[in-house]
Amino acid sequence: MKLDNNFEKKVYAGVLGKIIGVYLGRPFEGWPYDKIMKELGPIYYYVNDKLNLPLHVTDDDLNGTFTFIKAFKDFNFNRNITSKQIGDTWLNYCLENQAVLAWAGKGLLTEESAYLNLKEGIEAPESGSIKRNGKIIAEQIGAQIFIDGWGMIAAGDPDFASDLAKRAGSVSHDGESVYGAQMVASMEAMAFIESDTKKIIEHCKSYIPKNSVIYKLISDIQDWSSGNLDWEQARFKIEEHYGYDKYQGFCHIVPNHALIILALLFGDDDFQKTLMIVNTAGWDTDCNSGNVGCYMGIKNGLEGIQKGADFITPVNDTLYITSARGSETMTDALTESQNIINIRRKLDGLEHQSIKNNARYNFEMETSTQGWMIDKSNNNNQNTFLKNCEHISAIGKRALEINFNNLTKGINSELYVNTFFPEEFTKLNEQQEMMLMVYSFVGCPTVYSGQKIKTEIISKTKKNIKIKLFIKYYGEGDKLFKLDSEEFYFSENETKQIEWTIPDTLSNPITQLGYSIASDEQVSGKILINYIDISGIPKMTFKKPDHIKNDKVNTTSHNIKSLTNGVYIPDDEKYYGQLWKLAWVNDVDKWYSYGKNSFGLIKNASRGHVFTGSSDWKNYSVTSKIMFRLATSGGLVIRSQGLQRYYSLEIKSTNKLQINKMEYGLKILKEVDFSFEPFEEYFMRFEADNNFLKGFINNELLIEVEDKSNQFEKGMIGCIVENGTIISDEISIN
Repeated sequence: MKLDNNFEKKVYAGVLGKIIGVYLGRPFEGWPYDKIMKELGPIYYYVNDKLNLPLHVTDDDLNGTFTFIKAFKDFNFNRNITSKQIGDTWLNYCLENQAVLAWAGKGLLTEESAYLNLKEGIEAPESGSIKRNGKIIAEQIGAQIFIDGWGMIAAGDPDFASDLAKRAGSVSHDGESVYGAQMVASMEAMAFIESDTKKIIEHCKSYIPKNSVIYKLISDIQDWSSGNLDWEQARFKIEEHYGYDKYQGFCHIVPNHALIILALLFGDDDFQKTLMIVNTAGWDTDCNSGNVGCYMGIKNGLEGIQKGADFITPVNDTLYITSARGSETMTDALTESQNIINIRRKLDGLEHQSIKNNARYNFEMETSTQGWMIDKSNNNNQNTFLKNCEHISAIGKRALEINFNNLTKGINSELYVNTFFPEEFTKLNEQQEMMLMVYSFVGCPTVYSGQKIKTEIISKTKKNIKIKLFIKYYGEGDKLFKLDSEEFYFSENETKQIEWTIPDTLSNPITQLGYSIASDEQVSGKILINYIDISGIPKMTFKKPDHIKNDKVNTTSHNIKSLTNGVYIPDDEKYYGQLWKLAWVNDVDKWYSYGKNSFGLIKNASRGHVFTGSSDWKNYSVTSKIMFRLATSGGLVIRSQGLQRYYSLEIKSTNKLQINKMEYGLKILKEVDFSFEPFEEYFMRFEADNNFLKGFINNELLIEVEDKSNQFEKGMIGCIVENGTIISDEISIN
């Protein structure tokens, strides 16, 4: 398939369709048809407001879809990537009991059962096999719900899509579940080049065994759709022949795959009607709706999504992909679609597509807003609106347009994007929080003190205006505190590139980045934002913020994890003293922060980590004064790309100092003798300069090495502790 603009638009529409489908079906996930009809009626649009639930949520369907395809990046874009390598990717990104998957226990959820197999050393595909897990567990729905990314990567090549789906699906599932995944992925790949859904379904049936249940149910629904039945009558026949009562387990593939085929064959090629059918039909609504939304988005493009109700504006491109690579949690539909596009380009031997010099926000797709929104609170200008628009420049074709009316002195127009745990999440009631936190929110900020913001702004306003950049961070009492840049003055049709270095927030995490537009006189007009980029290495110290005085809710990581596992905490204690910790990916057993000791990290057995930072940080130095208490080893981490991909500088209780490389197993790059004493503090510094790594203890260079093979070029920072406790007041980067 030609990787042209049409391909790129279809990928973006597929990603949007997936998100829309998941958000549409999530509030009533698991409801049967009768309950949906009684309490909600046919699902033509979002119902989160009716149920008083948030629209933007974390969800395993989205996490798995956009996380597991990163295996291609991590394994050098090998078209022949194996199930084992994809299984290793699970171990790298899945944060046990917190991120990517739903977590409920081995034997209840298939994905967790497979993950625990992988963790125990049982490699994929055996990890997901019927032989290992039994037929009931292996044939639940999960292989299908994660498969859309693989289908889009294989755009125009259903053979390749089916093969990828088999390899990826077999990490956690087997049998009918993998057949369902092959059907969905191959249909999505074929939808890039074929517009007739009936032809697509008939062709893609050829990838699965004719004696399989999935093959038979597809054939049955094809027959029912060619007769005089309506969709509701066909749904009744599905329930009669393939219903939940026929298949054991938590959420079986067969009934839910049947509803996908039902919606596609009875939906009259209409995005809204097709999603209405698959959601109103019930059962695993967010999973089924996500697959259907992705397929319809690919096949009919943005025009198809926009044909009926406005599904796009409420979504606002917003997406949270939680994983052990917390630097990539705060993402959006355009970013994820461009990631898929570049994976495919690399697989085809093409160069990475750099858009607007790889700016974090480039808006280079129709409708894309990348999570930016207007702030109409606190006496800001209510008559301010935002949209994507055409803007031809030397580096692109689109921009973000901000229209404002009756801007006056003292009333600014403001827009912002969330860069960390959104403020609205701190205000959810218990029911809303339970909905949001079923799949944990694990993520790091995308902006840090000392980094540089660069943006290009074009004024289309006939009078002079003033523009400031700003950030907001969580400070005392979890209130938002604002820091502004200097004012930049614009006259009509003036274009300026603005740069601003983020000031020190005193270890408080930054949660918003924004623009403020002002004027000394009444004015209406608009500005265009061509791009916004975040660059550079922070120069900052991480520690417990000084305003946190009370350690009552600040003593163990259990308090943090309870926030993300639906455990009730009184509202007045729920977040205070916790948000600075939530800015770290954390898989230690306990995290104490008494007094000055911000990082009291305990891992009773095996290795535990805390990570923060950006996937783009390359050359930098990390320092910390660390005390070791009964730990087998511990130290500093740089260039982390997850739990199985990082460099570490570690002091060992066996009187060794090591520079290690974790690459799906620990590799000692270099080791020297070191006289270790427990309960003593060691000032550690770990530096990365391209492929050269240096370790300092008490300001003395003791160990250095060049990594000559498959280097980790960029990544987050952190600490590591093994079989014990390490304690530190602070961690610094520069």
